Amino acid sequence: MSSMFGLISRVRTSLNPPEAKPLPDSKPLKFGVLGAAAIAPMAFIAPVKSHPEAVVYAVAARSKERAAAFAKTHGIEKVFGGSNSYQELLDDPEIDAIYNPLPNGLHFEWTMKALAAGKHVLLEKPSANTAEETRKMFELAENKGLVLLEAFHYRFHPLAHRVKAIVESGELGAVKSTSTSLSIPRGIMKADDIRFNYSLGGGALMDMGCYTINAMRYFAGADPTAVLSAEHELVSPQIDRKTVATFSLPGSITSTILCDLSVPPMLKLIPALPIMNAVIQCEKGEIKVMNYIAPTLYHSITVTTTANKKSRVEKAYTFPDLGEPWWTTYRYQLEAFVNKVKGRTPHAWVTKEDSIKNMEAIESVYAKSGLGSRPKSEYVPS
Repeated sequence: MSSMFGLISRVRTSLNPPEAKPLPDSKPLKFGVLGAAAIAPMAFIAPVKSHPEAVVYAVAARSKERAAAFAKTHGIEKVFGGSNSYQELLDDPEIDAIYNPLPNGLHFEWTMKALAAGKHVLLEKPSANTAEETRKMFELAENKGLVLLEAFHYRFHPLAHRVKAIVESGELGAVKSTSTSLSIPRGIMKADDIRFNYSLGGGALMDMGCYTINAMRYFAGADPTAVLSAEHELVSPQIDRKTVATFSLPGSITSTILCDLSVPPMLKLIPALPIMNAVIQCEKGEIKVMNYIAPTLYHSITVTTTANKKSRVEKAYTFPDLGEPWWTTYRYQLEAFVNKVKGRTPHAWVTKEDSIKNMEAIESVYAKSGLGSRPKSEYVPS
């Protein structure tokens, strides 16, 4: 019963977090949001509300009406609407940083323009349509002395760190295989969702698959050396609704990923349940992770040793010196981003090399299956 009360309390507070008061000796970062994206309220606006050094100052959208409605709903001071709204927001000298949740195919152009305008960027995953675009963005950020972070938010939560610590402790010996999955039932994403649009960088592997590949690499502590197999279920000639792929990694590790944007109902009637799990097989046992993507809701880390078949279940909602049980992965991520911009050491980070390697792995799967990488941006930086 206490577990149920804890869940209700965490969910309620994470959805409506307490509003933080600005710090007297630290000027808050003023963020601008590119696009009135559906993910923004949960992934960014709610976390900012509880951070004393951040404020959502402006939003831009192609539709003036949509931008105005979004700003009114979320209490955003400044609104940019119309065909030139994104650039107008970037040109605003009051804005310190940009949150970019635009469709994948627009990540490169508008991140490059944001960096050129001198803004730090929190960039939704996947970073771009190709590894080369990702590399160019980070090179520009480095040259300009700006912070660029690909928003693999789960990496900032205590759950991910605890799993990594168990793996690296040697308790279960070397990693032999991993399996990372992320899927949702049919009906959550409509047929016209941008995730099914090839020109905008759509596909299950680009969306949910980027998480499964990142988690594979993070938990195994290694990058793939080859794609052993890659299979897709398609909704159009170039768009995968589902992808299953296997990789070889150093140390004779074999890893499997599964991602699916629209799992059919069982027996055509019973809706499928979301799957957000990881399994790490080691020499002396295994680690099963339930819900590594949204662990604030509920999660478990089950550690089983082969020798005596004994299992223990762990949970991790906070760090010893950071966080609250209701902090979402996005709130932990924002904490790290603000600290980095402020010149402080973040508790976790996703590096340039990490982001590039992830896109290289995505492209290698598409190359193996013959589906091909998503189209590179037509934008040419001046």
